[in-house]
Parts: sequence; C-alpha cells; structure tokens
Amino acid sequence: MTKELMRILLAFVLAGAAAFACLPAFAQIEVLDVSGGARGPQDTEAPAEPEPCGGEQIAIAEMGWPSAAILANIHAALLRAEFDCTVALVPGEPEATLASMATTQQPAIAPELWVSRQAEVWNGAMRAGSARAAAPTFVDGPLEAWFVPAYVIGNNPGLVAVDDLMDHWRVFAPEGGERAELHSCPSDWACSVITRNMAAGLGLDARFEIVTPSDRFTMDAALADAVARRAPVLTYYWQPNALIDRLDLTPLDMGAFDPGNAQCMALRDCVPFGGSRFAPDTVVIAVAEWIFTDTPDVADYLARASMPLAEMNRLLAWQAEQEASPEAVAQHFLITGRDIWRPWMGETPSGEEPAGR
Repeated sequence: MTKELMRILLAFVLAGAAAFACLPAFAQIEVLDVSGGARGPQDTEAPAEPEPCGGEQIAIAEMGWPSAAILANIHAALLRAEFDCTVALVPGEPEATLASMATTQQPAIAPELWVSRQAEVWNGAMRAGSARAAAPTFVDGPLEAWFVPAYVIGNNPGLVAVDDLMDHWRVFAPEGGERAELHSCPSDWACSVITRNMAAGLGLDARFEIVTPSDRFTMDAALADAVARRAPVLTYYWQPNALIDRLDLTPLDMGAFDPGNAQCMALRDCVPFGGSRFAPDTVVIAVAEWIFTDTPDVADYLARASMPLAEMNRLLAWQAEQEASPEAVAQHFLITGRDIWRPWMGETPSGEEPAGR
C-alpha cells in the first residue's frame, strides 16, 4: 500500500472513530412508535399565523461524533437562513441530552439520536408528551450490512444479495484457495459474533473462512489495500461512514429481518436456523414537543429532513479529505446538496413550492 493511500486511510479512520461509538448494540429493545411526523391531532387549534420560530431560541444538540455534528450545523444554518430563527448549538451527549429533553424540553432538537440505546428514557419522554420523533435521521440504505466494492457487482451482475453468495463464493477465494474469505470486525466487537453466526445461519460456513482483524486500523487497511488492487473483497461494514464513499462500497441485500434468528446471532454460542438482516437500530431526529405545537413550520421542515446515507457518506469523506470543521461541511452541503435540502423546505424538485403551503 502506498504512503499516500495509508495517509488517506488514517484520516478516514480518525474521522470515523467517534462514529463507531454509536454502532448498534444488537439488543432487541422495544422502542415505542416514533413516527411522530410534524403535526399531530393535538395541534388542530394552532394559531392561524404562528411565528415560524415561536419567538424562542432553538437549541440544537451537537453530539461529539462527525455525522451528528454535521447534521446539527446543517439544521442550524437552514433554520437561520430559511426561517430567520435564532439558533444555538449546544454540546450534546446522547443519554444526558435525551434526559434533559424529557424533563425540560431542552435542547429542542437532537438531529441524530440513537433512541434504541436509551429506550426506557425515550419511551418515557413520549409517554409524558415531552418529545417525539420528527423523522428518521437517515434513509435509503442499511446501517449495517455486508459490503462489496462496486466493481465486484459490475463484474458479477448476479451477485446482489447474501443469498447469491453460495453461487459466487469462488469470487472471494484467494488465488488457488479452496475457501472464500468474509472479512469481519475485531473480535471484541459485537459484530464479530453476529457475522460469524450469520454466516452459519445462511449455510456459508462450509465455503467461507471468517477473517477477523486485530483492530479497526487493520480492518480498514486490509479493505483499502484490496480495493487499491481491485481485488474482490466481501466485508462487514456500517454507515454512515467516510470509507463507504471513498472506496465505493455497495451493501448486499441482507434479506428479511427475523427476530428469532437475529437474537440468536448476537449470542456467541447460538447458531441460528436461518438468515436475517442485522437487527434494526432506531435513529431519529428527536424533537421537543413545543416545536410541534409552537413552531409547526419548523416541525414540518424536520419531518422532511431525513438525510440519505449515501450523501452523509459523501460529506464525511469530504470532511476527512479537507480536514474540515462540521460548520464547513454544512456550508459545503448547502452549496452542493440543494437537490436534497430544498425539498426539506417543502419545494418540489423543480424548485416550485407545492400548492397549499
């Protein structure tokens, strides 16, 4: 691997290290319905012409990992520019932010909250009418999957799902090898146990050897090296993540979600009877209830403001390459991502406002 490639890889590893702290814990935790949307039944008697920002400062939690910090700065910039709101970014930590939102309805917005990690507090906040979800934070892709580089799909058009791997196992076998390789994550990560059990549940253990890296850097270095050589590689990975964009990785269709098999996959000594996609994690734009009642236009905006995963991967890659601050990435998005954020304002793709706004 060249020194330049190693330099770039290290930048991506450092940029994504904090994000990994938010990877799914794979526990089957019940989260109450989070499809709060913008205006609920209790909002039918809203003022005829409410102030767009409710006359109050809107505090947005800026979490410590890259994607959440970028989203906080994007929403702050758009609320200032498009709604003329007074906005403050406040440091955030998931558990403390959610607890504060549940008790004081401050901060008003947490753009990337993994509520299945704090399901008890989140469910309590919704029962108490303190907070609810405006929309999913991310759309258009799985948070976790097995990935292959795009050129592997191009060279093997019949390979689109994990169910196709048995027919294509030789693609991932080293030259002269009798077994293919499936790259996992470090052994002390939960995804290592899940990937191994998932392969067994899919019947792939007869053909695939699980390659377990010693640490995150080794994992990413091996992946980057394979892509640099345009070698076929099959790996566990997650998003949003800069490396997904940088290496042009494509997720395989992981099939349907089976709760029983997924729960078994998370246990070291349990072998599932069949396959399942990774257990879902609930990631939402969490919003204090007063935003829905006092600032319905802002609530409507947030209800449309789900970020495509591919776009966030692109922004994270740009941030790592440019060594940019979250605020700079937000400004870059406002310039380059107009086709994404203009519809958040309720505009049609042509740029015209829909009737009735």
